[in-house]
Amino acid sequence: MPGIVVFAYSEVGHACLDELLKRGHDVRLVATHADDPGENKWFRSVAERAREAGIETTILEAKDGPWLENRIGEIAPDLILSAYYRRMIPMRILDRAKRGAVNMHGSYLPKYRGRAPANWAILHGETQIGVTLHHMVKRADAGDIVDQEAVAIGPEETTADVTVKCVAAARLVLARQIDALLAGTAPRIPQDESQASYFGGRKPEDGRIDWTKPATDIVNLVRAVSEPYPGAFTDVNGKRLFVWRAKAVPGQGKPGTLISAVPPVVASGQGAVQLMRWNWADQPKAEAGGLGLESGAALG
Repeated sequence: MPGIVVFAYSEVGHACLDELLKRGHDVRLVATHADDPGENKWFRSVAERAREAGIETTILEAKDGPWLENRIGEIAPDLILSAYYRRMIPMRILDRAKRGAVNMHGSYLPKYRGRAPANWAILHGETQIGVTLHHMVKRADAGDIVDQEAVAIGPEETTADVTVKCVAAARLVLARQIDALLAGTAPRIPQDESQASYFGGRKPEDGRIDWTKPATDIVNLVRAVSEPYPGAFTDVNGKRLFVWRAKAVPGQGKPGTLISAVPPVVASGQGAVQLMRWNWADQPKAEAGGLGLESGAALG
């Protein structure tokens, strides 16, 4: 039976590994990451799923050295599958697979190459994202496409909502193509470089609200970084206010000014933003009432 080595992390990584195992494929090694203690771990563990199935599992760090390359050389896999693995895999490792190496990426390539594609797509007001299974090359997310599935982004959906749909889409794409990949007959559709876009990773500080932006942009930021991500925020008199759900409403005033105390509505650069779910740092989340501030208070 053809052998597979899997590099995976996060919920899509877990789903892809689970799909291979449920279909009875011979996964010979799983490489994954150690969990970051500073990250909200909302997804299932790739390592636990692999160990439950009795698969050799390694938690990789940057300092691992030549061990992995040597071990994959010993395994001599037919295929390497990467799914939401967070580091570039050297070509000298990818070249060890007889049928090549493929990656499951969380966008409809060639758009949104790089990190956090669903977050970036929502931030930019996109109405569609997707998943793409592609051949791996030296450049990130630039290889020929095997298959892809579009995923709609609803006007009120958060990154968490969209990720659930991407997980299902990733399973579907992998199931459609795994036999062809192992047989060496999978499609190779070149990407249109003229349509390519690339975005880097995001940090908690990127959730800071700029009230001079249009209300729709602020709402998109809230949707993009809402739970389980660190959240959109603004500072008021040395206290931090997190906003988890919001909507654009009519209104005008100096950007950042609270123009309605209950419900809380804040003026932006164009229109206004009604806060639908929020909390002050270290306090419970609220969906009704006010912020404890009077109209005219300045946020940010």
